[in-house]
Amino acid sequence: MKRAFAVIGLGRFGGSICRELTELGMDVMVIDKSEEKVNEYANLVSHAVVGNAVDETVLKGLGIRNFDHVIVAIGEDIQASILTTLMLKELGVQNITVKAQNDYHEKVLSKIGADAVVHPERDMGKRIAHNIVSNNVLDYLELSDEHSIVEIKASHKLDGRSIIDLDIRARYGITIVAIKRGKEIIVSPQASESIREKDILIVIGADSDINRFENKVMS
Repeated sequence: MKRAFAVIGLGRFGGSICRELTELGMDVMVIDKSEEKVNEYANLVSHAVVGNAVDETVLKGLGIRNFDHVIVAIGEDIQASILTTLMLKELGVQNITVKAQNDYHEKVLSKIGADAVVHPERDMGKRIAHNIVSNNVLDYLELSDEHSIVEIKASHKLDGRSIIDLDIRARYGITIVAIKRGKEIIVSPQASESIREKDILIVIGADSDINRFENKVMS
């Protein structure tokens, strides 16, 4: 079903979200104070508006409360980000995702009612760090301060060994939720499933347990 999104702020983060939502076939409206940036996306989106999102009359005039989801992607102006989020909540917007600059900014956004807060630079930094520290870690998604979902490339040590033989859940406290094998994806693999070298294991668990598994079995 086609949904309507509004993206406020057309920096790199907002612009990237705008492009992806459009490619997914969504209705997208963009708002930015810069006429140059708005013109850049005018032919891509359903509506492109030059305006100041801190102005409540602008938001009301655009019928912002009728959008399924609003993304506040304002760059360095933390005050504008907070005020915009607050007004969106007061106007009755149901789903609001906001880009945070730092942990303090995130705390304020959460207190005033942001439904989701993202740290694109911080999160990408963590993913890159995990990727460059280990040859086996291909991707990393933080679920909380202590738990993650990680894609790990199976080493030769695991070739031909079954999940039940490795007893991964009991020994390491982690769960293999899927296996990527070429173009095939095995979701919730059976305990009897044999792992092959170069399989991509998608595992979930505590960071300490995932690290222990990787250091003992994957290296």
